[in-house]
Amino acid sequence: MRSEPQATAYRPDPRIAQLAGWLGDPVPPAEFPRHVLRFRNDRWARAVGLDGLDDAQWLAHFGRFEPLADNLPQPLALRYHGHQFRHYNPDIGDGRGFLFAQLRDSRGRLLDLGTKGSGRTPYSRDGDGRLTLKGAVREILATEMLEALGADTSKTFSVVETGESLWRGDEPSPTRSAVLTRLSHGHIRIGTFQRLRMLEQREDMAQLVDYCLATFPGPPPPADAPGRDEPAVILLHQVVGRLADLAASYVVAGFVHGVLNSDNRNVSGESFDYGPWRWLPRWDAKFTAAYFDHAGLYCFGRQPEAILWNCGQLGIALRLLAETEPLVAALDRFGPLYQQAIARRFCWRLGVESQGVDADMALITAAESHMQEAGIAPDAFFFAHRQARRLPGDDFGKLLRGYRPAEAGDHPLWHEDAPPTLVIDEVERIWSAIDASDDWQPLNDKIAAIRRLGDALGEPPPTGN
Repeated sequence: MRSEPQATAYRPDPRIAQLAGWLGDPVPPAEFPRHVLRFRNDRWARAVGLDGLDDAQWLAHFGRFEPLADNLPQPLALRYHGHQFRHYNPDIGDGRGFLFAQLRDSRGRLLDLGTKGSGRTPYSRDGDGRLTLKGAVREILATEMLEALGADTSKTFSVVETGESLWRGDEPSPTRSAVLTRLSHGHIRIGTFQRLRMLEQREDMAQLVDYCLATFPGPPPPADAPGRDEPAVILLHQVVGRLADLAASYVVAGFVHGVLNSDNRNVSGESFDYGPWRWLPRWDAKFTAAYFDHAGLYCFGRQPEAILWNCGQLGIALRLLAETEPLVAALDRFGPLYQQAIARRFCWRLGVESQGVDADMALITAAESHMQEAGIAPDAFFFAHRQARRLPGDDFGKLLRGYRPAEAGDHPLWHEDAPPTLVIDEVERIWSAIDASDDWQPLNDKIAAIRRLGDALGEPPPTGN
């Protein structure tokens, strides 16, 4: 069974203020003509002590962005650079969002409340700083499903419809608008470090490394790792481990993020910023989510490679503080850590006990061949095994016979006809109900079904980096 986030008191802790002089720019939130609350994540509100807000107070903080008590006095639009489809861009930053507040959750973690669609900033360029309501609905669905499937993801905390009509090239326009608040384990990106490297801000980078090590604690590098006592090297080892696990979680979930640029890779290892994402309709390594990704750079099967490439860009940036050899040694760990993570996560989703990385990788290879030959999606594949324990007669079935079921108990979901899924046709049906008749029930029903899937799967395996 999946445990619910535990309740706690509100504990503000705006530590980012110590970096604010060079990390971001104070900005005012947009003024919107309307504020209609469409989604509030009460279970995560409990975990940060904000569940006691009534709807009027909620709209004051997450629609008009009045400061939370003892928190940041004004939102910060964060500065960063980044590689976008492998092209370096120094002209980016928070163009339609800002960091609104920081607070502790029930586990003591420092979490950020950040926004999407909250207005123009110094980094908006030609953008209007707004978010479509459809984009907000899609982010709710993506974060809920990834959380259920055990991925480390930001949480959609709030969605407020704002009453503006937006024009977009990839949606029928005019379309409805919204402002979204996400709860994240930090907003420090690989692109944040790239900016400091480009500007040669060595002291600021050293301060940022120390902030990250304190805010996102992790295991030390291996005992034989060169430079293992240097803060920059320690950080890279930790980020490599987290992002190797994140890459594995995408693959096991059958998820395609779509835009794995270095400006939206978080050094905490948490996935965030959901645009043209897709879930696989069938197992296909070449499946691409973004219509503008013509070369398939971020297709399903290339996601681990893309995430490793981004780790490499962090390593290049950290050369401002460390020698090359220990940084390369940290990057070399990505492959083995990824194999360990995908073995751990694949067995977890299958509901069996691991037999070790080598045996598990052989099982995964056979499972991929099985899915390709059968033309089925990962959702249906995992559910069929959980549902009836029927084993096919191919190599996958033969290997799986040697695995013991995990101790997790049975769940009524595994006795139903089909699992909850989020292929694009379902997403469009949910949005069509909202768009055509303001019917939010299909979205609410899908969220409930997804959370039930998370409950059936139980606690995800811990990161073992």
